[in-house]
Amino acid sequence: MVFSQRQKDNFLSRLKSWVWPRSGWKRSSRYLVHRLTRMPGSSYSIAAGFACGAAISFTPFVGFHIVISAILAWLMRGNILASAIGTVVGNPWTFPFIWVWLHESGLWLLSNGKGDVIKHPDFHATFNQLGEAVLRYDFETLVEVVTPVVWPMFISSIPTAIIIWLVFYFPLAKAIQGYQHARNRRLQQTTEMKNTSKTTDTTK
Repeated sequence: MVFSQRQKDNFLSRLKSWVWPRSGWKRSSRYLVHRLTRMPGSSYSIAAGFACGAAISFTPFVGFHIVISAILAWLMRGNILASAIGTVVGNPWTFPFIWVWLHESGLWLLSNGKGDVIKHPDFHATFNQLGEAVLRYDFETLVEVVTPVVWPMFISSIPTAIIIWLVFYFPLAKAIQGYQHARNRRLQQTTEMKNTSKTTDTTK
């Protein structure tokens, strides 16, 4: 009984940390940027990799974000580890806003800017039908239920992901480049001080 309670607390603690970081979002964001700047690789590869993860978070392919972002980062010669880190942009706090934006803007795009052309689906009924279709292995109904919701989100995710990639890439690339230049200067100064010290000891 004691061991089961301990495991339960550990699980709840991990779940709580995932939803709300113990150190707070501000400190967690700083740590994330600090971790990115210290990763090996060029400023382009790191920033591009993270931007891929952030961009893919704005797609309806939940559960496949890490895999898709890794493939995209590989194609763009970005850092694959940074792309996995970038998927944290999609989290329990941001997903509701992301999904609403993708669905609403997707409907708008499909209707050529006329909101009255496509009616909004009944989400409650949609998810009820989705659950029943999964339990019955009714793939035909599954496709019929999912497609009206996912298709607008997919259409909207293409321009949205491009914008999100640009929004994250340029500030990160500049920050990482600045950090790497500062680090290289410090290393160069340290090396010069060591060489000067060795020269002084030799002349004595």
